[in-house]
Amino acid sequence: MAEIIQRDGTWAFDGATIRITPGLHRSVPLFRQTYGEIAVPLEAVAGIVYEAERRRGRLRMRLREGADPLLQATGGRLPDAADPYRLTVDVDRCGVAEYLAEEIRHALLLDQIPGEPTAAYLLPGPPVPVSVRSSDGVVSFDGVQVRVDWAETSDRVKRATGPRVLDVGDVVQVEWLPNSGFVDGFLRFVTRETVHSKLPAEKDPYALDLWGNVSRDLLTALVATAVTARLPHPSARALPEAGHAGEGPGRGRGPGGADRARRRTASVPPPADHHDVLLRRLRELGELHRDGVLTDEEFARTKAVVLQGF
Repeated sequence: MAEIIQRDGTWAFDGATIRITPGLHRSVPLFRQTYGEIAVPLEAVAGIVYEAERRRGRLRMRLREGADPLLQATGGRLPDAADPYRLTVDVDRCGVAEYLAEEIRHALLLDQIPGEPTAAYLLPGPPVPVSVRSSDGVVSFDGVQVRVDWAETSDRVKRATGPRVLDVGDVVQVEWLPNSGFVDGFLRFVTRETVHSKLPAEKDPYALDLWGNVSRDLLTALVATAVTARLPHPSARALPEAGHAGEGPGRGRGPGGADRARRRTASVPPPADHHDVLLRRLRELGELHRDGVLTDEEFARTKAVVLQGF
């Protein structure tokens, strides 16, 4: 067993799994403490390095693309201090850090772990149910449904629509951007109904606008990861595109090939209920306008956005 214990956390490798445990020191970010222990199977690892610095060093582990729903949901936008795959190492423990990194690299070679993207998630993500209070409201996920209860400070259009409840099967993508303290972030659940919506996060009833406490808002990545882990893997979502690419250059570049491809694309009908959904949203907006919830300007702006979906 190779192990290194530091103030920021502990990394232990038993030949098959790297177990990452966050430290208990107050300097450890709330996100790391809340996310808890992570067991990374060796087959999920793409590489590991120890980066020496003057006063201290850093262990940095890189996972294979598509292996971890946390990395998929956050898109590399976690602050360095909150990244569970980085460990700050005191200078007097640099030898232990280098030994641990070498042991993992040696195991990767012996087991011939490929560096290619994975076809499925190899880590489970955070357990459910999970609930987070953010600056825009409370978002919770029980493994089946996402629920958002708006805060008193949320936009009045959101509060007027009431709590938002989504079945995980209706979510096609999760978009997440952290609140940096200088630029607002957001957590957006993209559905088949809203895939064409361009509403800003502060007015989008399927998005939380993150503008308050940075540490607290960062916890929304827990919900983003838990939902992402239960959506189709990115490799599965990419299959239709791969199918078109598989026609080969001979077919795609032959006489009339581009025109045939455009005709095939143009002949694909939109979802049968797409227009019904948009019409329903327009009716809801009209009711909010008549009830005085939306001003004339807000109604006109939101209506224009919805109409872009036709």
